[in-house]
Amino acid sequence: MSVKAAAKGTYLDPFTWVSTAGFNVTYTNDTVGGLYVMGLNSTWDDSTQCNDNVPPLNQPFGYGKKPMRGVDLGGWLVLEPFITPSLFNYDLKLGIVDEFTLSKHLGPSQTAQVLENHYATFMTEDDFAQIAAVGLDHVRIPYGYWAVDVQPGDTYLPKISWRYLLRAIEWARKHGLRVNIDLHSVPGNANGWNHSGRQGLIGWLNGTDGQKNADLSLEYHQRLSTFFAQDRYKNVVTLYGLVNEPRMTSLQIEAVLNWTTVAYDIVRHNGYEGKVVFGDGFRGLNNWHGDLPGMEGLVLDVHEYVIFNNGQLAQTHTGKIQFACSGWGDQINKSMNTATGFGPTMVGEFGQADTDCVPFLNNVGVGTRWEGTLDATVPPSCPLASTQCSCTQANADPSTYSPVYTQFLQMFAIG
Repeated sequence: MSVKAAAKGTYLDPFTWVSTAGFNVTYTNDTVGGLYVMGLNSTWDDSTQCNDNVPPLNQPFGYGKKPMRGVDLGGWLVLEPFITPSLFNYDLKLGIVDEFTLSKHLGPSQTAQVLENHYATFMTEDDFAQIAAVGLDHVRIPYGYWAVDVQPGDTYLPKISWRYLLRAIEWARKHGLRVNIDLHSVPGNANGWNHSGRQGLIGWLNGTDGQKNADLSLEYHQRLSTFFAQDRYKNVVTLYGLVNEPRMTSLQIEAVLNWTTVAYDIVRHNGYEGKVVFGDGFRGLNNWHGDLPGMEGLVLDVHEYVIFNNGQLAQTHTGKIQFACSGWGDQINKSMNTATGFGPTMVGEFGQADTDCVPFLNNVGVGTRWEGTLDATVPPSCPLASTQCSCTQANADPSTYSPVYTQFLQMFAIG
């Protein structure tokens, strides 16, 4: 392995990488859409079939006729404190609540060390092998815009996660898994939550720089869609996400619809032929009927949880299962029919949890709805609120779960 003198010590020098497992370390400075291909092999094989229930990668999946069964790789390329609480174990007075503040606290050098170690170890090829082995056929990979580049004032680690995103796609290919690449964070943040990189104000299509940040996100899609329109990705990157969870309860709906139309046109113009995914924005599936018509392959993405709503949280296990079947089920069926809803609809995230007890779920250092410690004005929201609400059982080791609770988790997932 040799690296040109001018590239030594740079982003393209594999001797500086924490891990070279799964990477082609033959030096190149070639780019597609301005994005480096360093680390990739020049050939690939799409003949793999992850299980007998789905076709191999080089044959059409049959979206809309065949159910997708997949898993999110959250907390990896965009940090989420409740998924990786060990990375946020600081004095609360320091205000380290998201990837932006963590990186600011650590500084560039230590951020590079901490985060690339995380990228290299949090997900490995064995995880992809296990995902395929249990019968799943898709993975959704959230990533931030800083995988491409950062903006002035950002503290994020630039570009390193790009390499791991590409490696993940190759591992998915190797094990016959199709990929939904999800742009989980855009400049300005589309929802203001910590899982989008920076907690606080929404600065995308909102505020002083709202339009500037929206235009910047379109520039990112210009580069990304050019890259993923390559032949090497047409069979494996079959779903392309535009922006994760734009909070349309706070944003102007028409502005988001217009942005989505422009983003879709960019992606299609650059030759990407797979499904283009956009978030429901928490509007409610019934409110999407008639919107964004005539856009072939556009898919509405809804995220299903019962732990962020006090009423749903307080339901019994039986109530939660019934809600999953009759509530979510009916909503999806109506949404899939263009006579009553948008049309093609998928569930990009589903939470099996029946409590909001996991540490840092509701932000670093805050309480829970379940125990009534999130908001002093709101009583506990567990089904036993009249007697006791404790997170002890919910946060216990899964090996201690009772057969009854395990059965509920299984039925809730199936429902």
